[in-house]
Amino acid sequence: MHKHLAKILFGAAVVVPALGGARFAPASGTPIGDWYERLEKPPFNPPNAAFGPVWTALYAAIATSGYRVYRSIPSGARSRALRLWFLQLTVNGAWSPIFFGARRPTLALGDLILLLPLLEAYRREAAEVDRNAARLFVPYIAWALFAGALNFEIVRRNAGREG
Repeated sequence: MHKHLAKILFGAAVVVPALGGARFAPASGTPIGDWYERLEKPPFNPPNAAFGPVWTALYAAIATSGYRVYRSIPSGARSRALRLWFLQLTVNGAWSPIFFGARRPTLALGDLILLLPLLEAYRREAAEVDRNAARLFVPYIAWALFAGALNFEIVRRNAGREG
């Protein structure tokens, strides 16, 4: 595949979950926003305005990492890494519709529990073909761990308030 087309495709691939996340963002004055505002959140919950810039940077790193693996020499590790890259992106994209759209924080926590080992598996496979591609996933893994702690605390503090 031509390298410019590949860059576009990897960039476009991260736009899908990004748009899904934006579609379900808890904007003030909306039913989703009102529901989210009523939830009890832990003191380490970032302001809503922080999520957009953080995810923009993370999605840029995710796309760059996937592209770097794609452009590497074909190998079994490369193929496994690319499969994991697409799989983790699919699982990532499910979180916002589950948490905000369906208002199911417990199920969303399950999504994160599934996502974390996929992220680490991708990072390990990517390291076999491009160490910088693997390094690009470290902030994403750290954020997913933080999001898991945040999601867990929301579940714990709001037992019985789903749906």
